[in-house]
Order: sequence, then C-alpha cells, then structure tokens
Amino acid sequence: MNKITPLVKGLITGIVMLATTLLLIYTNQPANSGLQYIVYVLYAGGIAWTLIEYSRLDSYTGKFGDIFGQGFRCFIIVTLIMVIFTAVFSLTHPEIAEEAAKQYKADLIINEKNKTPAEIEYMVESAKKQFTTSNISLAIFGTLITGSLFTAVGAGLLLMRRK
Repeated sequence: MNKITPLVKGLITGIVMLATTLLLIYTNQPANSGLQYIVYVLYAGGIAWTLIEYSRLDSYTGKFGDIFGQGFRCFIIVTLIMVIFTAVFSLTHPEIAEEAAKQYKADLIINEKNKTPAEIEYMVESAKKQFTTSNISLAIFGTLITGSLFTAVGAGLLLMRRK
C-alpha cells in the first residue's frame, strides 16, 4: 500500500482549500455567504483523513499526543499555504485595502463623534498601511486555531471510538 504522509495530505488539503477560495472570490460570492464554510469543511476533511488513516496503521498507539501530532503535521502545511496565499493575494490586490479603508472611514465618521477629521484620516491611513500585516496575522492565528481545534476534536473522537 502506498502511504501518503500527513505532510502530503496537508499539501493536498491546502491546495484544494486555496482553489476553492479562489473560486469563491472570482465568482464574486459575498463574504458573508454560507459558501465560505465549504473551505472549513475541506479543512476538517483533510485533517480527518489524516487522523483516520493514522488510526488504521499498525504504528497507531492510541495516545492523544501521537494522534494530535499527525494532525499537526497536516494542518501546519495548510496554514503555511493559506498564509502565503493571503500575503500574495493581499499584496497583488491593493484595491481591497483601499475599499476596506473607505468602509472603515465611513464607520468612523458614523460611530466616532468625538474624533476630528484629521484624527479619522490618520486612523484610516494607519489601517490601510497595516492591512496586509493584519490579514496575514489573522490567517496565521485563524488557521492554526481552527486546525488545532479540528485535530483535538478528531483525536478525541478517535480515542472515544476505540474504547
């Protein structure tokens, strides 16, 4: 049997998630569309694939740390792929930062009555400069936390099923 490593499974999962994300972007799906959850289902599926295949191997120990380690190897590659994608996409589409800045400014004008126009303009410019960095940070932590959660739940379910 040809064993696919968790790293390769992470690569496959990340590429499928990336392709799905691009499909959603270029078909102009709204950001609040329920279709965005497809990416999370794919992510959970890739991690589940990794964990379930590991549980079927002879080297399966039934220890939480070992199972989690297999999932970690998968989701760390997915995180890397999604962070690189976020950085490249954000840097190659500065119009997204411009649009976000316009929306932020409109929100500040409505909600921040005690700010001067100069203060609002400074806040908007700061947000625009930090747009890519903020998106990368969100991608890192969001993908890591979600992957950790999916892996912990999957490992827990496998351990409960074994008993």
